[in-house]
Amino acid sequence: MHIAWLGKKSPFCGNVTYSREITNLLLDRNHDVSFFHFEEAFDPENFFPSLRSSSRMAGFSRLSSPKPLINSNSPETNGWLSSEVSLPCLFKSTIYTIPTLRSSKVLSESLRKLKPDLVHASLTLSPLDFVLPEICEDLDLPLIATFHPPFDRKPRNITSGTQQLMYQLYAPFLANYDCTIVFSEIQRELLIKLGVPAQKLAVIPNGVDALKYSPGYSNFKEEIGAKRIFVYQGRVAIEKNVESLLKAWKKSEMSASSRLVIVGDGPLAPSLKSSYNEDHGVIWLGFVGDEDRRIEILRGSDVFILPSLVEGLSLSLLEGMACGVACLATDAGADGEVLSDGAGVVLKTEGVAGQLRTLLPMLEEQPEFTKILGQKARQRVIERYTLSNNITQLERLYQEMVQQRREVVVRGWV
Repeated sequence: MHIAWLGKKSPFCGNVTYSREITNLLLDRNHDVSFFHFEEAFDPENFFPSLRSSSRMAGFSRLSSPKPLINSNSPETNGWLSSEVSLPCLFKSTIYTIPTLRSSKVLSESLRKLKPDLVHASLTLSPLDFVLPEICEDLDLPLIATFHPPFDRKPRNITSGTQQLMYQLYAPFLANYDCTIVFSEIQRELLIKLGVPAQKLAVIPNGVDALKYSPGYSNFKEEIGAKRIFVYQGRVAIEKNVESLLKAWKKSEMSASSRLVIVGDGPLAPSLKSSYNEDHGVIWLGFVGDEDRRIEILRGSDVFILPSLVEGLSLSLLEGMACGVACLATDAGADGEVLSDGAGVVLKTEGVAGQLRTLLPMLEEQPEFTKILGQKARQRVIERYTLSNNITQLERLYQEMVQQRREVVVRGWV
C-alpha cells in the first residue's frame, strides 16, 4: 500500500518521534511512504511541485536509490523514504504551524501526481488541517488523522482549560475525516461528547519498540557519580510542570548520592537552571538527540517522573516503562490510564509538588520497591503498548478505510 504521510520532521517533539517510528515500521512491512512536511526555507524557483525520490531522512525509513536530503537539520531524522514533499510555511514550532497560502495547492498537486492509496495526517495544528478533508475528497482519497494535542480529563487549571478549547475547535472538523486515531478511550469519549461520530474514531495507543527500549547495562550512575537517579525526559515548558518537580526535589532534602537528571530543553530551562543546579543535586543534560544515549540514561535511572498538567499519551513515559524504570506520572491525558492497577504511581495534577515531596524520599530509600515497579511497568508495555502491535492495528485500519472508499465509488457508479 502507498501511504501519503503528513507529519513533522522538525522541530523535535512527540509528533516528530511518532512520524519517525510509524513510517519506519510501515516501510519495514513493505508499504510505500511519501512523507509530507512543512519547511520554512525553500526556493520558489524549484519548489513546486517539490517531490524528491528516495530521500535520506535521519531516523526515517530505508528505500533503494537514495538521494541526499536538502536542509536535513533535524536531530531525529536519518533513513529512506520513497519520496518527500516540502510544504511552504511561514512559521513552525513544536506546538503549531502557520502555512503559506500556497501550501494547500502544493499538497493537492503533489497528491494528484503521487496517487497514494490513502492519506494519513499526523496533525500539526495548522490551518491546513481544516481543509484536508476537502482536498482528499476532491481526489477521492481516504483520509485518516492522528490527533495529538494533550488534554486533561477536566479543565482543572488554565493550561488544561486552554487544551479543552483546542478540542472544541477541532471536533467539528474531525467529523469530516474518514477516521481519527486517538490514544485512549478517555480521549475518544471526550471527542464523542464534542460531536465527533463514534464510528469515525479509532483508539490505537502510542507504542514503543520494546526490543530497543529494554532493561540493560548502563554506566550512567558511575558517569555522574550517583547511587540513585531520578529522571525527567521531555520539554521544559509550562504544561510539563517541571518546576513543581524541582521544588519538591529541593525541599525533600534528598541524599547527596542521589541526582535528579533533566533531559530536554524548552522556554523555561534558562530561568530554572539558575535556581536549581548541581548544588541541589540537579543535573541538566539539555536536549539529547542520540537515541542510544537516551536509552543509556533510562537504563541507568531508578525512577522516571512526569509531572505534566496536560498530556496525550507520553512516548517518553512509555520509553521509561519499557526500560524497566519505576514510573510516576500525573493522571493528565492517558498517562494515568497507562500506569493504572499497579504499573506505576499515579499523581493528581493538583498539588504535584506536595505529593512528590512525600514520595521522593520514600522511593530513594526503597530500591527493591522501585525495582518491582520497574518490572511491572515493563510488563504493562509488553501487554498493551508495543510498536509492532500498534502498526498491526494501523494496517487493519488502512485496509478498512481503503475498502470503504472503494465501496463508495462503486455505489456512485451504480
